[in-house]
Formats: sequence, structure tokens, C-alpha cells
Amino acid sequence: MAALELRHLRYLLAVAENGNFTRAAEELHISQPTLSQQIKQLERTLGVQLLDRTGRTVRLTDAGAVYTDHARRALRDLAAAERAVHDVQDLSRGHLRLGVTPTFTAYLVGPLTAEFHTRHPGISLTLMEMTQDRIEAALLADDLDLGIAFAGPHLPGITATALFTETLTLVTGTHRPDAGHVSPLPVKELTDLRLALLSGDFATRGHIDAYFTHHRAAPRISVEANSIQALTEIVRRTGLATVLPDAITHDHPHLTPVPLDPPLPTRTVTLLHREGAYHGAATRAFTRLTHDLVRARGYTPAP
Repeated sequence: MAALELRHLRYLLAVAENGNFTRAAEELHISQPTLSQQIKQLERTLGVQLLDRTGRTVRLTDAGAVYTDHARRALRDLAAAERAVHDVQDLSRGHLRLGVTPTFTAYLVGPLTAEFHTRHPGISLTLMEMTQDRIEAALLADDLDLGIAFAGPHLPGITATALFTETLTLVTGTHRPDAGHVSPLPVKELTDLRLALLSGDFATRGHIDAYFTHHRAAPRISVEANSIQALTEIVRRTGLATVLPDAITHDHPHLTPVPLDPPLPTRTVTLLHREGAYHGAATRAFTRLTHDLVRARGYTPAP
């Protein structure tokens, strides 16, 4: 495909995504007349109208919608081909794009990144913390190579490989009189506790709320936070309790787990990738490292 044709595709996609020639031209750093001329040239070459320019916003015609769908896939595949050509099998250089859900930043990302850099210092890493639905969308769009999140349901085209089982536990500060509670705390008694929990946009919060709903428990939620670090500090300095993965609790000596009866359900941590995606040497190396680290740290194997 000639360079001009590739530019045509990128120009068309920019107009389609912005719904406006002016904004698309600004994004592409070209003049609006040049952009309009290039799109008309593409339409003449194809012999079909791709854009409806009659309304306030520029919209794709039916033919345009079909064409842009193929154009996106073509550009995505071309980018993957370029990465494959430049992929260095001895891992002396390369790049990996990783997305993780926020709770893993608190206990898994640090050890993984440190070990990966030690083994492969020539590989650069772009790490993005985002919600699971955004990770899967980014994988499908070829904006990420790998994701670390939880077991399904997943978007079509996403493949999940089980890594380990994560256990959630009620946690209090060591200064609380009930710290070190030996016998399990009945879930009904949670109504006597005030909690600090992750905000509702976290998958972990949905997991916790489902547990409360199932057991008809209604604890008082005094604080909502969008940071694990904030929660650990709040619990350490106040009488509030929280719910955290065991791996985080074990790394904080000022936090004490309180077993619940019945216990919070476990969930499976997975490594996500796009089905059929090219796996470069860096991606394969990171996948091997992740499985090695899970075994070395003694995380509970996934069923």
C-alpha cells in the first residue's frame, strides 16, 4: 500500500472520530482545505461517498462505515507487522505495553517490573493503570500488548490465562481492640463496623458489594477512596476497617486480617491478550516472568 493511501486512511479515520473537519485537521497538523481535498480524492478513487457532510457534524455513510472498519484493522495489522520486523529475539531492546487494574499496582506491579528490568534492562515498559473494560478495549485496538485483570466475562476476541487465586479479607489496624481476632467474625456483625472501601468504579468494590448483598449485610461505609494507599493509611490511623487482597495485607505489618464467616469469595487473576495478536519477544518474556514470579511468591494456584 502506497504512503499516500496510508495517509488517506488516517485522514478518513480522524474525520470519522472527530465528526468535524476542523478538529481533525488540527489533530493531524494539516490545513482544513488540504484535509478536505485528500478525503475527496479518496472518494473519487473508490467511486463512492464515504462522508455525509450535510449535517452539523460530519457522519460516515454506510459505505464509509464499512470502509473505516477495514481501515482500522489494516492500520492495526500494519503496526503489528512493523513491531514484528523490529522485534529483537535476544531481548537486547524492545518495548512492552501493559495495562493493569488498580489493585495490582499495590502489590504485583512493583515486583514484576523490578524483576523484568533486572532480566531485560534493554526492554522499555509502558505501564497503564485502568479499569478492566478499558484494558480489554485497548487490547482489541492494539493499544496494549498484555493486561492483568480478573477472570471473565470478557469481550469477544480477548483470551485470558489464569495466573493465581486472589483472596479478599476484612482488615483492621493493629491498634484496634479487635485486632488479631482469632475466631471468624460472623458477617451479620459487620453492621457494627464502619468501613473505608474502594470507590464504585473498582472491580474489587463490586466484588465486595455482591458479598454484602448476598449475605444481607449492611455495614456503614464512612469513606470511599480511589487509592489502595489511601485506604491503608486511613485504616492504620483510624478505627475504620477495610477489605483488601491478602497479598497487600501481608506487606503491611500495621494491618491485621479479620477472618469472616462465611469468608469472602476468591477470584481468579488472569493475564489478558488479544486473540490472534502477534506476541513479540518482550511479550513472551514478560509472560514467562509473570508465571515464574507467581510461583516464587507462593500465590495460590488458580483452579
